[in-house]
Amino acid sequence: MVTTGTGSAKTVKLAERRVFSQSFKPLYNEGMGLVEEAAEYLDGPGRAAAKGLSKTAAGLYAAESMRLTTRLMQLASWLLLQRAANAGEMTREQVAAEKAKVRLDTASTGRDAPGWEGLPEEFRDLVDRSLRLEALVRRMDEEIYGPHEDESDDGALSTNPVSDQITLLRTAFGRG
Repeated sequence: MVTTGTGSAKTVKLAERRVFSQSFKPLYNEGMGLVEEAAEYLDGPGRAAAKGLSKTAAGLYAAESMRLTTRLMQLASWLLLQRAANAGEMTREQVAAEKAKVRLDTASTGRDAPGWEGLPEEFRDLVDRSLRLEALVRRMDEEIYGPHEDESDDGALSTNPVSDQITLLRTAFGRG
């Protein structure tokens, strides 16, 4: 708590200070670097490594790589929106409206799943790092914007999540 000169107390949100200041850049670089690293891995060494996996591990690899890609796209969208707000390209209200399309809760199969230990170590490391980053970003997001409203009352998801992501990225880059 910070007390102002008039004696009123004002809560300082550390996550908000981090996101809307120069200290956001390392988080942004970490997230976007992880996106790039995962893309390079999945398109190169990961593709080759997947060919030698057991049936169980291969199925798990396919499912988990889709989850990893989805998780990283959601994180990239959130980071781009925060960068746009930080740069003054979007208001916090605009970011809050657009980020409602971002989901920071992509599940992972987890280490207990059959075949997990058969996955390439580099892939497991990417999954673990993406989950840690997602948890950090989710905590920051909740501190800044408040708790998330889950799916609509009927439990339906957006009709086209890929289209939503493309719209979100266009908005973050200022291209309508």
